[in-house]
Amino acid sequence: MKIAVFLPNWLGDVAMGTPALRALRRRFGPEAAIVGIMRPYLAEVLGGTAWLSEQWYFDPRSGDPKLRRRALIRRMRGERFDLAVLMPNSFSAAWTAWRGGARERIGYVRYARGPFLTGRAYPPRRDGRRVDEPMVDYYLRLASAAGCPPESPRLELATTEADERSAEAVWSALGLRRDGRVVALNSSGAYGGSKLWPVEHFAALARRIVDELDHDVLVMCGPKERPIAREIVARSGRDRVASMADQPLGMGTAKACLRRARLVVSTDSGPRHVAAALGRPVVTLFGPMLPVWSENPTQRAVNLILDLDCIGCHKRVCPLGHHRCMRDLSVEAVFGAVARLMDEETSAAAA
Repeated sequence: MKIAVFLPNWLGDVAMGTPALRALRRRFGPEAAIVGIMRPYLAEVLGGTAWLSEQWYFDPRSGDPKLRRRALIRRMRGERFDLAVLMPNSFSAAWTAWRGGARERIGYVRYARGPFLTGRAYPPRRDGRRVDEPMVDYYLRLASAAGCPPESPRLELATTEADERSAEAVWSALGLRRDGRVVALNSSGAYGGSKLWPVEHFAALARRIVDELDHDVLVMCGPKERPIAREIVARSGRDRVASMADQPLGMGTAKACLRRARLVVSTDSGPRHVAAALGRPVVTLFGPMLPVWSENPTQRAVNLILDLDCIGCHKRVCPLGHHRCMRDLSVEAVFGAVARLMDEETSAAAA
């Protein structure tokens, strides 16, 4: 079998799609050629796992012709795929798989792309309306349509030896403890400013983690979040708070650093799904999005969300201008969740 899997375009969704990838590999066996088609910036996400035989990079807006849609279609035709599994819901993904000559094409019947599909999946509905569900279940339904038996919803990612060496260099450069007492903070929000928790809140949380829980703090960041990470460190006023702002920012390094943390506090963004897929406990701060899309019974997690009329608005910027969903989420509440989750982990380990 030759199988093309069109992966999601967002980091967190790729992590939530790993149970479906695991199911496909188990169903079709080690001899199947499974090719992951993905955005270039996601290249290192699946490093260390064995579900994909190859990774092809695709970006329809790239200035490099080799990454554009026409090149992908030509390459697919040359491979003569038996099956294409479409995780993105876009019309263009289904059209590309059809033009690429995949004999069977499995995806959700949405956005007028049904005619391009040979295997169709449908989101759950109640009284004629779509029902919100965890994305991990959404992707697993595609694997089921491909003939896969039921699979655990457990997210799963791994690191490579190179990732671990890079993380070791970060630990040495920043003087972080090696006894496991490091908490990672992730302040990112590529979706938009509405997902961001205030910098001053993160700084106050970092101080309390250092002073009251006797842990080091590592502030994670991407290239665009370097200024925020540096500001959190500066406002914290603690030597035991450090950031990745001046360290290697590749995804492999970030994975290995998250894997070393005892616990992760994160906005509702990609790194928190990566942390969960690496087996880390996660405290997630919700605002414009509701927890339902990321619910997963296999995770060690605390989800914090306020009871406001405007909660779950899905907007990239607060339409009301006050951003209360994140600003009113207190440092005290988040610190309490961190302390409780640490206690639970300690008790579970002792048992």
